[in-house]
Amino acid sequence: MAQLQLIATAPMGLEAIVARELKELGYHDQIVENGRVVFTGDFIDICRCNLWLRSSDRILVKMAEFEATTFDELFEGTKAVSWQDWIPANGEFPVEGRSHKSQLSSVPACQGIVKKAIVEKLKETYHTEWFPENGPRYVIEVILLKDRALLTLDTTGPGLHKRGYRKLVTEAPLKETLASAMIQLSRWTPNRPFYDPCCGSGTLLIEAAMLAWNLAPGLRRSFNSEHWPVIGEHLWEEARNEAMDLVRDDVEFQIAGSDIDPKAIEVAQAAVKAAGLAGEIRLDVMPAAKIRPEGEYGCLITNPPYGERLSDEPEVEKLIRSLGRTAAGMPTWSFFTISPTKQFEHYWGRKADKRRKLFNGRIECQYYQYLGPLPPRRREAQTEN
Repeated sequence: MAQLQLIATAPMGLEAIVARELKELGYHDQIVENGRVVFTGDFIDICRCNLWLRSSDRILVKMAEFEATTFDELFEGTKAVSWQDWIPANGEFPVEGRSHKSQLSSVPACQGIVKKAIVEKLKETYHTEWFPENGPRYVIEVILLKDRALLTLDTTGPGLHKRGYRKLVTEAPLKETLASAMIQLSRWTPNRPFYDPCCGSGTLLIEAAMLAWNLAPGLRRSFNSEHWPVIGEHLWEEARNEAMDLVRDDVEFQIAGSDIDPKAIEVAQAAVKAAGLAGEIRLDVMPAAKIRPEGEYGCLITNPPYGERLSDEPEVEKLIRSLGRTAAGMPTWSFFTISPTKQFEHYWGRKADKRRKLFNGRIECQYYQYLGPLPPRRREAQTEN
């Protein structure tokens, strides 16, 4: 079969991180666009990317792209696709849609046209007038942008941020995909201490540990395309076995976190256990002002409460000032904090070395990066290179 065009969708601002992850997995033929990275692959690559991508939202198959200024064009363009190669007679195939700057602006009408066209195409293959839709799930999306229609098939199901380890959530959880991106954007490596003083449900801590041990984030969950006959269970089994073989649980790391809320620590402990990391991550009930992370050349990475989440501005200011004072007393450490607070650097006590715009859900934030010295051995290695 010819190579597939696959799309790894990316939260706004994380496209470069998703592209880098794909390159590390061996996918160099890629196009980075707003909100997605397009790359080529085969059925086994659908399995691997769903299992391994840490910062992407989902993996889509690009089925077709064409001009569509009328409903007839949308119908015929959709019907021309070989849907029967993917969807069995009992397949469930809901259609979702979006339209932006296009003549076909009624999303429900576009969804209906696409659904009708797929049904007509499947009728030709399965010779039936009725489809029970009680089998595997194939979510189709039609996106209309400037009068061009893009048809995709979702291989993932629930978003890739749903790793399977977080059964409970704290009041303002950080998405696992964003947490992993924050770590990847930092200079943390497993030989450096890691600390989160506002750990909430423990997401940053768990994502760091999964990176340290090379644990594929999708190993503990299922995906819609696991049940697709066109891919086959044997490919999913092959990809899972590969991922299991690549786990490096002999790598030692020092990862710890704390939170002022005892209930948050209970939630974090449950998540750590569900992730298979019980006993590997230290958790304490402690206010951020009293933390004393152990070790040198560590990375403190955190998502502190802010006004839009849990606290009012005076509490936010107090917390950021406290973390800034802590940072001043830890000269070998690096500090990475995501916050929408406009006065963050003023409260912290100095300008960040780097800033990057990220979105925590719908909230526009800055990722403030205060870069301490690298560990000596790593500095020497970089000098040699």
